[in-house]
Amino acid sequence: MKMTPLHQEFVLHFGEMGSRWGINRTVGQIYALLFLSSAPLNADQITEALGISRSNTSMGLKELQSWGLVLRKHLPGDRKEHFTTPDDLWLIVRTLIEERKKREIDPTLSKLRELEMQGPGGDDYAEARIAELREMIEMMTEFYDDMARLETEKLVRLMTYGSRLAGLIDKVGGYLPSTKS
Repeated sequence: MKMTPLHQEFVLHFGEMGSRWGINRTVGQIYALLFLSSAPLNADQITEALGISRSNTSMGLKELQSWGLVLRKHLPGDRKEHFTTPDDLWLIVRTLIEERKKREIDPTLSKLRELEMQGPGGDDYAEARIAELREMIEMMTEFYDDMARLETEKLVRLMTYGSRLAGLIDKVGGYLPSTKS
């Protein structure tokens, strides 16, 4: 596959962003290449297009498959495995968010709960801040879980109502649980 300047810039950006998101730069580049490819690619094509080692390609593909972000595709008459990304952008975004939650939010929430279970440690202020942070993360996690259960069509509709929902919340504000400021 010959990459155009558009491909190259997108792939390089995803590689850079991947390292900021906690994944290997090469994994981000493999994903970006497959995302932009109109046809499934085999490992040799990926290796050649990105100028990376075959072992890096294999490891990156395995990681992306484990997340459900890359799918295997067999092409008739070709013995090589080919790879592609899901067509549904919402599925991709939901998968990425869920993986970030598992890697970042869930362990933090577990640690905060563990710290609270240890009992009084002699610093009332720190204990109160930990409890407040845990409560906020639990509330956000419950909201995320509710949104994750919504069908994509309903979620999109909900998101398009953004400012109208904020106005509605202002109107019924007295009926909502108060938050500490």
